[in-house]
Amino acid sequence: MSIHENNASSSARISDVLESAAVRAGERTSTGHSIARMSETGGALAPFQLEQRRMIHREESVRQQSDAFRGIRTRLLGLAGQHNFVTLVVSVSPRSGGSFVARNLAAAFAFDEAKTSLLIDCNLRYPDQHKSLGVEPDNGGLIDFLEHPSIGIEPILYRTGIPRLRLIPAGKSRENSGEYFSSFRMRTVVDSLRCRYADRYLFLDGPSVKGSPDARILSDLADYVIVVAGYGRDTPAAISQAVANFEPDKLAGVVFNQTP
Repeated sequence: MSIHENNASSSARISDVLESAAVRAGERTSTGHSIARMSETGGALAPFQLEQRRMIHREESVRQQSDAFRGIRTRLLGLAGQHNFVTLVVSVSPRSGGSFVARNLAAAFAFDEAKTSLLIDCNLRYPDQHKSLGVEPDNGGLIDFLEHPSIGIEPILYRTGIPRLRLIPAGKSRENSGEYFSSFRMRTVVDSLRCRYADRYLFLDGPSVKGSPDARILSDLADYVIVVAGYGRDTPAAISQAVANFEPDKLAGVVFNQTP
């Protein structure tokens, strides 16, 4: 069998798995294009619980931070128009706060009751989104699905306690993560998750640009890239070097962050 035929066969199998998982999860509506009213069980986290997780919310105590992330949301929506999209969030260097920005930006989109957010932890060296969000990834995560797509997407879509925000954790740690991210299977999964529902916005939490090629590899899967610079940590030269890794038409901007 040719490589083309193998790829086509893999795509069909993954598509079937995704379709089956979505039906079982009860996330499809009669139109098949909206999941904004996805079911929530267990209740939403209270503001003080969200603050413990360093998450924005609607109360006055974090209004400044919430408005900052809403501003980024407005910027992205202005670039995309009426279409949903995939956003890659990466930091210039480790501990610059890329993961913090990624999950709060996903939360800002979930604030809109007409939208849903899916945060995918692609930082395989330092996967911590499940810890930060208080999620126990008992069923595995992204890498587990890429290796064994027969498990389906449903088991690795975790509720976060934030309405309309779901998490796919990184899963098992692997050394050669770039091989997964550049694979045909990874592209198929991202495209399927984005295209299945028009009101779903995907956020890829990638590793830092410095010291890893994964950020550049992941940018091929994204419509937009946000680079996070640590305020007082990353030099102008380091920021410029990081930004140069991405296509100019994909670069949505640089966020200066004080929270690691």
